[in-house]
Amino acid sequence: MEKRRRSVCAVAAVALVAAMLSSLGGAAYGGGMSPGYYKTTCPQLEDIVLKEVTRKKNETIVTIPAVLRLFFHDCLVKGCDGSVLIASRNEDAEKNSPDDDSLAGDGYDTVNRVKAAVEQKCPGVVSCADILALAARDVVHLASGPYWSVELGRLDGLVSKASDVEDKLPGPDMHVKELTDIFYRSGLSQRDMVALSGAHTVGFAHCSRFTKRLYNYSSTVKLDPSFNPEYAKRLMEACPPNVGPTIAVNMDPFSPVVFDNIYYQNLRNGIGLFTSDQALFTDGGSRKTVEEFADSEPRFFQAFVESMMKVGRLGVKTGSGGEIRRDCTAFNH
Repeated sequence: MEKRRRSVCAVAAVALVAAMLSSLGGAAYGGGMSPGYYKTTCPQLEDIVLKEVTRKKNETIVTIPAVLRLFFHDCLVKGCDGSVLIASRNEDAEKNSPDDDSLAGDGYDTVNRVKAAVEQKCPGVVSCADILALAARDVVHLASGPYWSVELGRLDGLVSKASDVEDKLPGPDMHVKELTDIFYRSGLSQRDMVALSGAHTVGFAHCSRFTKRLYNYSSTVKLDPSFNPEYAKRLMEACPPNVGPTIAVNMDPFSPVVFDNIYYQNLRNGIGLFTSDQALFTDGGSRKTVEEFADSEPRFFQAFVESMMKVGRLGVKTGSGGEIRRDCTAFNH
């Protein structure tokens, strides 16, 4: 009953944010974007996206974290322009970079399915970048998370290079200063970074991404002392030293397919899977925000929506700087 009350309050808080945004009417936001960008050219767009995303999610729950990560990895490199979706014959596109190697194929498949469905109704109208932005919103909402109006009107980028990805994305071994610096370079604050880290409330991670914390933390200490001992024991059982490369565990061991604020409550108890997760609590500079989100799901949801909208405005391509791809995996030329 308490969880239900919290969820209702969370929805109400996010609805207030959405109402404030929608009060702007049809006016375009920065970069010429607006939620109603395709109102006349593809009025069924959001229904089509939701239908295809839901279908894919019902096939595999991995769709939720896969699409969300794909959106982040796209936007934080050269902006939200679908460049991460390009498949290169020379294997030198963004998706071929070491930092993007762990992106699940289900994320790409979701976008490609949606694009095919959209093209049947509105050929040559909707960008892959906008489809990815809508799909990211929908997977969050389908996992019981917040809903918001997505600003639309992005064009797809004309460049995708693996070399552009380096030093642009947060890593599992990073601490708060490194994380904050990465987000700051994209015009995002430390609060945005903490809010967006809450996406780790859903999904999984391969053992190789965090076993250093379990077996080789430093030259003098094998186990990261910030780990909850019982949690570390369970992780060792799931990820022994010789574990195979395909074995993975849930990011949130308690509600791995529900978008909620349990992630932050876990950090209080030493149950952060990555160094970059647990550091948010152990570092005094970010701990207050973690505590705020742990205590209030509505506050987390509101902050997450605001930060997602900021991310969605990064590096938007317009005019001759972009195109509407016919196929999300290839440039038109």
